[in-house]
Amino acid sequence: MEKCVDDMQTSSAKRMIGKVAVITGGARGIGAATAKLFAENGAHVVIADVLDELGTNLANSIGARYIHCDVSKEEDVESAIKLAVTWKGKLDILFSNAGIGGPAGSITSLDMEQVKHLISINLLGNVHGIKHAARAMLTCHSKGSIVCTSSSAGIMGGLASHTYSLSKAAIIGLMRTAACELGEHGIRVNCISPHGVPSEMLMSGYRLFMGNEVRPEEVSKLVSEKGSLLRGKTPTAEDVAKAAMFLASDDAGFITAHNLVLDGGYTSGTTTMNCIYQ
Repeated sequence: MEKCVDDMQTSSAKRMIGKVAVITGGARGIGAATAKLFAENGAHVVIADVLDELGTNLANSIGARYIHCDVSKEEDVESAIKLAVTWKGKLDILFSNAGIGGPAGSITSLDMEQVKHLISINLLGNVHGIKHAARAMLTCHSKGSIVCTSSSAGIMGGLASHTYSLSKAAIIGLMRTAACELGEHGIRVNCISPHGVPSEMLMSGYRLFMGNEVRPEEVSKLVSEKGSLLRGKTPTAEDVAKAAMFLASDDAGFITAHNLVLDGGYTSGTTTMNCIYQ
């Protein structure tokens, strides 16, 4: 029995051995949790972000590489992909995770320059990532995996600002069309849609959307009580990281064009009628 457990742990520890991954928005939050988990499981990780100090410190601590990358600039994303290929000779995984929140406000008074800025990061950043990751994977003949971060706000109205919701919904559509083309070459493309993870981005988005400050523990409490079907349970960045590792790994070898929703059932059901079960 002990040998069986040891074998299972060894197998799990080697889940990403030899994989080369680029993670955008990898310096903090969900991206940082994923970078750590990938590295712990044997992957060679390139962290791409605009937060240079955080990104460099994290990369040094886990044996990764860091590159400054503004995903709204195609040349920055291309450079991040090239770094991975130059470093290890191939690209197996792109976790296209970078994003921002806001702008908030009525649809009738949106600042269109702010809208364009958000879309340039949240949506075009994913276009840039998929484009250049796919090129690298095709050149290296890698049957790779591309994972994009969407959101529960991309599949359900009223959870975030108009522009953020628009960008996250569009990512899901982009993922599906990319999966249709790239599947011919064995490249898988999927999404993760987290809900209520108290990350730095969610905190800033909440401030813009609701107009007041909120602490991470308050968000966790709200999600625990009213934001999922799993009472008393709250989502974490590590939960999303585990989902990203699953979709990126060979364990998900027959999964593509899929949006994996991490919401505790929130967008699929309601607890408002729980009285009928009592």
